Amino acid sequence: MKTSIVVIVGRPNVGKSTLFNRLVGRKEAIVHDLSGVTRDRNYGEVEWAGKEFKLIDTGGYVPRSPDLFETAIREQVQIAIAEADSVIFLVDVKAGLTAFDIEIGKILRSSNKKFFLVVNKVDSEKLEPGAAEFYSLGVDKIYDISAVAGRNIGDLLDVITADLPMKEEEEESLKLKIAIVGRPNVGKSSLANALLGEDRSIVTDIPGTTRDSLDSVLKYYGQEITLIDTAGLRKKKKVEENIEFFSTIRTLRAIAECEVVIILVDAQTGIEKQDQKIIDEAVSRRKSIILAVNKWDLIEKDTNTARQFELAIKDKMGSIDYVPVVFISALTKQRIYKLIDLAIEIFKERKKQIPTSELNETILPEIEKNPPPSTATGKEVKIKYITQAKGSYPVFLFFTNYPKEIPEHYKRYLEKLIRRKFGFTGVTVILSFKAK
Repeated sequence: MKTSIVVIVGRPNVGKSTLFNRLVGRKEAIVHDLSGVTRDRNYGEVEWAGKEFKLIDTGGYVPRSPDLFETAIREQVQIAIAEADSVIFLVDVKAGLTAFDIEIGKILRSSNKKFFLVVNKVDSEKLEPGAAEFYSLGVDKIYDISAVAGRNIGDLLDVITADLPMKEEEEESLKLKIAIVGRPNVGKSSLANALLGEDRSIVTDIPGTTRDSLDSVLKYYGQEITLIDTAGLRKKKKVEENIEFFSTIRTLRAIAECEVVIILVDAQTGIEKQDQKIIDEAVSRRKSIILAVNKWDLIEKDTNTARQFELAIKDKMGSIDYVPVVFISALTKQRIYKLIDLAIEIFKERKKQIPTSELNETILPEIEKNPPPSTATGKEVKIKYITQAKGSYPVFLFFTNYPKEIPEHYKRYLEKLIRRKFGFTGVTVILSFKAK
């Protein structure tokens, strides 16, 4: 099931980020504390009445200067229309209707894309009459809210999610889908083209994909693999903020739809803030990850260069040190097929099921040698039983007398122990602690 994407658009200072925080705050459980990974992202997931959607805040991307309206705000709305499933068009009751609002309204109406005209800062019923002037934008319905106070937020969520399907458990895909993601200009299209350019590769169009999507099928030694390339619209002149915004939407879609994510990093710059945000998203989505360092042919190197580079990367990634690193060149095709071989191997690892007897016989003796620390009151914490739940990614259930007393450092120890004994290279592993 594809993730529905809802984007908040509007001119500066109407409260986009405040509304974003209000909506995303309703599902705090989606946020994971991951060592070494940045948390200041401007997209998140919203769950409401058994339904969920991905929400993107454009506030951080819109330049403040009115002089840049034609090249920034207009482009941003157009990108949102092209990529989102629906749009929240946010306006400000206290500022009233502006020329910017009228312009954005025209773009949205002509697009035939579903959008909700939301009038913000209606903090009380006294301000409701002021919202009526926004009907002049040609809509049948307006929704007055207060993002700060939370007024009418539930009603708005009811409307946004009305046509969305109920949340289902992630279905296990029988065909490997690989997303090629990364910052703009890191070489995503070059890699996809290099992979698809050989005689063993057959490209076919996949219906139902996003506009300008480059999704294709790679036939690799008799196996059909879907490649999801997030590149697109590179020829249009766009301000830097909009390039990043467009890249973000494409990346979110690709990660949601794949099993294995190839995150492309530029060898000349290493891991940067945006790369860390992509890694964060892939981990929170429970996806398997390969880190591909592209443009390796441009680096002056000796025998230790790759090892030093890999150590520096893993130091930045903190606890996400289970991700394999491959040094490639999309230009020269150096090691590009190693990525596919590794993705196939990781896909199998993702589906691996460890028998309960083997888990307990292997892990429990190690836990006895290095038991979890006692509780704050001095009570002994015992892990009595371990099993792996069935699902589309590995989840291990630890049954213990004090599940809430297992510290984070010991959880990391257990994860590393499982990986050391059973593998799961490149695969996000979830540990859950239950009372017994």
